[in-house]
Order: sequence, then C-alpha cells, then structure tokens
Amino acid sequence: MTAPRALPAYRRILLKISGEALMGPQQFGLHPPTVERIATEVRGLHGLGVEVCMVIGGGNIFRGLQGSAQGMERTTADYMGMLATVMNALAMQSALEAQGVYTRVVSAIPMDQVCEPYIRRRAVRHLEKGRVVIFAAGTGNPYFTTDTAATLRASEMACEAIFKGTQVDGVYDSDPKKNPDARRFDRVSYDTVLQKHLKVMDASAIALARDNRLPIIVFSLDEPNGLAGVVEGRGRFTVVEPG
Repeated sequence: MTAPRALPAYRRILLKISGEALMGPQQFGLHPPTVERIATEVRGLHGLGVEVCMVIGGGNIFRGLQGSAQGMERTTADYMGMLATVMNALAMQSALEAQGVYTRVVSAIPMDQVCEPYIRRRAVRHLEKGRVVIFAAGTGNPYFTTDTAATLRASEMACEAIFKGTQVDGVYDSDPKKNPDARRFDRVSYDTVLQKHLKVMDASAIALARDNRLPIIVFSLDEPNGLAGVVEGRGRFTVVEPG
C-alpha cells in the first residue's frame, strides 16, 4: 500500500522561469521538447489543485539590456524584449493546452488578436476557474525586468509564494558551477540576498517581495517532477524569506 501524497504547501503560486530555460541544448530560440517538459511539470502541479500563474523571460529571443549595450535606444530595446516574452508565453500556452490544461496569456501591452489585456480581476477569475495564467510583456514599462514583473503580479494575484526555476537547486554563496566549495542556503533573508548580491532576482524584485513578505523558493527546473515535489515541501531548494 503506497503512502498518500503530501498536500501542497501552497494554494496559489507564481512560477518564474527565464527565457533561457526554454532553449534546451540550443544557443537561441525555443526548443519544443524542453517547452513540453516544463509544461508537463506545470500540468502535474495543476493536477494537485494548485492555482498556477507564470512569468517567462524573453532572453532566449531578445534581451533589452543586451540591445541597449550594443547601442540601441534603451526604451526601444526593452519593448522588443517584452515582445519576446509574449512569444514565449504563447509557446507555453500551446504546450499546456496540448496536454489538456486550460491556459490564458495576459499581456501588459494590449494585443487583442493574440492574447488578453491585463485586467487584475479578470486574471484572478481565470485562476479561480482552474486556468493557468501566463503574464506576458513584463510590467508594460521599460527599465523593469521580468523578475520585477513576477513579484508585482504575484503580489497583485495574492500568490502565497514565487517559485523561481533555475539551473541549480537553490541559492549559493557563489556560483556552484565555478566553485565546487560553494555553500547552498536552505533559508536566507531578503536583506542577506541584497547585501551579498546573491543572484536570485534583481534588487527591485527582492525589495518588492520583502515589502510584501512574499517568499521566493528557488529550485532546479532540471529535476524531473521537481516542481510538484518542491511545492509539497520535498527535494532541494532555498527559501528566501524575512530575516
């Protein structure tokens, strides 16, 4: 007789993943098998009854800061980056709906023919109806990253936590890929993340999470079925929380 599964520790979460996470083994663009794998992880979590919203970066297609560094006007470059996040959101929507998960893409920049405009009450209603909501186009403003957009939307949606999917299984005091002696934190405060410049999210996103006492759980996207396990409190991860 198998033991019953643990109940999810969270009822409503926001999943933040980078655009680079969708590249798979490629150097650029979308890798459909990787998008499908992540969609399967989200479907598994959705099947546990957790309300899921997502923010996906656009760095696999275009990153505003890189365009700005190469001489492009910063505001224009940032808007181009926002459009890249819409492309990723539509790809994830397609992958989720192919697996039977009803999904809505909600954009901070109106583009009615491909997705819905962001209206907070409507987005909350989608979650209540059991749909996955993918927030695209960041905050709709230049100079703000998708990390900040994720924290803002999580706060507006009354999410209980942000889950940040990365290539490593938590927050370390240095890059574990370069330093084999890097130490992983089980728990770390927002202030420590800011003071030690730990690479979790950008400073404005961390400060906004701190002000709203919104925990950030950092885990590895590469671990099979890792997302559902982390939401149930299993596996390896780091919790960023009040000190």
